[in-house]
Amino acid sequence: MLLHIPEVLTKVQVQELRRILDAGAWVDGAGSAGPLAAEAKRNVQFSIESSDYPPLSQAIVTALERQPLFVSAALPQHILPPMFNRYAVGNTYGNHVDNAIQMDRRSGTRVRTDVSVTVFLSEPEDYEGGELVVDDTYGSHEVKLPAGDAIVYPSSSLHRVEPVTAGARVASFLWVQSLVSDAWQRSMLFDLDMTLLKLRSQLGNTEEIVTLTGHYHNLIRQWAK
Repeated sequence: MLLHIPEVLTKVQVQELRRILDAGAWVDGAGSAGPLAAEAKRNVQFSIESSDYPPLSQAIVTALERQPLFVSAALPQHILPPMFNRYAVGNTYGNHVDNAIQMDRRSGTRVRTDVSVTVFLSEPEDYEGGELVVDDTYGSHEVKLPAGDAIVYPSSSLHRVEPVTAGARVASFLWVQSLVSDAWQRSMLFDLDMTLLKLRSQLGNTEEIVTLTGHYHNLIRQWAK
């Protein structure tokens, strides 16, 4: 499931994040990739050693956790600390699949990556190229969203960032361990949840909707790990 979540951050929040990021320290992005992915990765990342990094990272988590669409789609159990990348002219990230297990540097916990999230921090007109391309069973999907919007997709997806040919693309990226590890099960639960919300707004809490809501929660109980 590929899900666009608009306005995760307000324009004012984006401006404040960018003000701090643009003045901060950036390091080679290959350091956070696996051995194979590092060969295809050409970008820079905001230094996680910077004193500015923890509050910036937490601001992304807080904004996402306030989004019902994100919670419904990801069913988050553990959110890894968001990081920030920048693609200047010539930078790119070739086809890759995200590492299945990553370390949460705050706690030392090993975390399974089920869901990937990119929060765009540059307006589409600020750069050329730089599209996120996600491949799934329905083909290739190019994503280039307004600043403040997020895209959510399975971490198992083959994806890439096209070369930037003008300007610069800045974004936050993160991974989530979901309560439900299977992407297809998460997709079905999300569709069921969205349908229940629509029916409830039209019909109220009828007996049938209460029953279906119970099935939704029982499916989570059955599939959660």
